[in-house]
Amino acid sequence: MPPGQPRRIATVSVHTSPLEQPGTGDAGGLNVYVVEVARRLAARGVEVDIFTRAVSRDQPQVAELAPGVLVRHLPAGPFEDLDKQDLPGQLCQFTFELLRTEAAHAPGRYDLVHGHYWLSGQVGAVAKERWGVPLVQSMHTLGKVKNAALATGDAAEPAVRLRGEAEVVASADRLVANTEDEARQLIDRYDADPARVATINPGVDLSLFRPGSQAEARRQLGLPADGVVLVFVGRVQPLKAPDVVLHAAAHLLRDEPGLADRLTVAFVGGPSGTGRHDPDGLTELASQLGMGGQVRLEPPCPQPELAQWYRAATVVMVPSYSESFGLVAMEAQACGTPVVAASVGGLRTAVRDGYSGVLVDSRDPGRYARVVRDLIASPATLARLRHGARQHASRFSWSATVDSLLQLYTAVTTEAAAPVDA
Repeated sequence: MPPGQPRRIATVSVHTSPLEQPGTGDAGGLNVYVVEVARRLAARGVEVDIFTRAVSRDQPQVAELAPGVLVRHLPAGPFEDLDKQDLPGQLCQFTFELLRTEAAHAPGRYDLVHGHYWLSGQVGAVAKERWGVPLVQSMHTLGKVKNAALATGDAAEPAVRLRGEAEVVASADRLVANTEDEARQLIDRYDADPARVATINPGVDLSLFRPGSQAEARRQLGLPADGVVLVFVGRVQPLKAPDVVLHAAAHLLRDEPGLADRLTVAFVGGPSGTGRHDPDGLTELASQLGMGGQVRLEPPCPQPELAQWYRAATVVMVPSYSESFGLVAMEAQACGTPVVAASVGGLRTAVRDGYSGVLVDSRDPGRYARVVRDLIASPATLARLRHGARQHASRFSWSATVDSLLQLYTAVTTEAAAPVDA
């Protein structure tokens, strides 16, 4: 092991367990990130303990995610899923349980704390001071950014989050931004010290998300071989704008009525956030638009099946109001499927406009419909984008992410160990 490289890391993910199925509740790209990074760190000799809140009495206190990776479920509040707005009130107990877990071992158990999301950063800041180790923080999403581009029907992020984020930014020894766009947001909106902000792109599992037969994927999923298949993957909530996909499809059918028998609009995911208050919203909207027969609502699924949905798609649509990266877009492109996405945040990095997909600088469903219509009308353009999608995604791997994280971890632990000048 290189000098200064940490031996054991405490990863904190308060509000969502890495064992949860991404695509519903609060589980999403953050969960994938934590799991993929932890596995690869352990494979390189760095042990990882992941601390998360217990939501059921049936959950084991400790579960092995992979050799060298333990998930520790800490009791904090009721044994049930809580809305993220209710979690700040559980942080004191969670922090106490985390410190008590560490205290049961010999001193110096952890060399570094890595917090994911601002709630975890609040816990990590206390652990940093108590254990005398560095805090590395990944925010994943930022309250000020979300409030600046609030989705219709979504609630503004509360003041307690904005204050908490500012405190975490001030406490962290390093802030990991997913993209240069997020790095600028941390510096400009949160006054982060540029010297403490590192941009490290997330990756994609290129061994799992890879090109395959579209015809076979459609056969397995019960989709027409010659159909036009628009796929939305992720949590169904206003922030992700699934309604834009439906309205765009309705525009497309008005412009091209002949597509009615060939079009399928598939949503793969479950309700999340304010979307939980209206779990039948997409079904009702599809009915209002006269598209009930074209829409398929599918539950979140394991990654191998998810890869088949990507392969089956004509295009994958990601019209989110904000994204710190856009893991769905990257996974789809790795499978050789072009992406039509909003030109916001990390999607400008995840999608190379005109090469691996198309970025839409508008919230107008009609604009999305025109982009999709033009792609359907030009098989040559679709083929070129499929090739570009594979090429673009091949630049992003979890191994490269972990390479950069290990360099950052080693630098920050070496700094922490250096004697302070008198």
